[in-house]
Amino acid sequence: MTGAPAPTPADLAATTAQLGRPVRAVRAVAHRCGCGAPDVVQTEPVLPDGTPFPTLYYLTCPRATGAVSTLESEGLMREMAARLAVDADLADAYRRAHRAYLDEREALGHVPHIAGVSAGGMPDRVKCLHVLVAHALAAGHGVNPLGDEALAILAERGIAPATGWGAEGSCVAGDRS
Repeated sequence: MTGAPAPTPADLAATTAQLGRPVRAVRAVAHRCGCGAPDVVQTEPVLPDGTPFPTLYYLTCPRATGAVSTLESEGLMREMAARLAVDADLADAYRRAHRAYLDEREALGHVPHIAGVSAGGMPDRVKCLHVLVAHALAAGHGVNPLGDEALAILAERGIAPATGWGAEGSCVAGDRS
């Protein structure tokens, strides 16, 4: 993902509309929704004002964030955290996801303030399912096991990026094309 091209002005406008605020430090579109709009962006490890920003992959599609929020509200993060504590294979895979996340961000530049800090609770906790799903979408299946798991649960419910996250039309606010 590190070598991805910069986002286009249309990508930045779509992401701004999705978030309802101006985007910050977007480096690339890491994944696209089935409607063609960005649903995950890759951000720089330092914001324009100099603030370190550990969240490398940011889920932007409002349909995706809503679906993931539903999983969080259903207690999926607690279940995942409990399994991490007893399943050594899952914990090892999650630590590898953490390392992959750090390596990808470090390739963009070393930021001492966030060295060793990934996002989403990795490597020991499950703190933000949105980050884990964004990482899974950006990195591809098999890198982040908990992000992959959340995506599989959503797919079972008919909610997936290929289907526009379960709805027709654009996921960009105000765009009904």
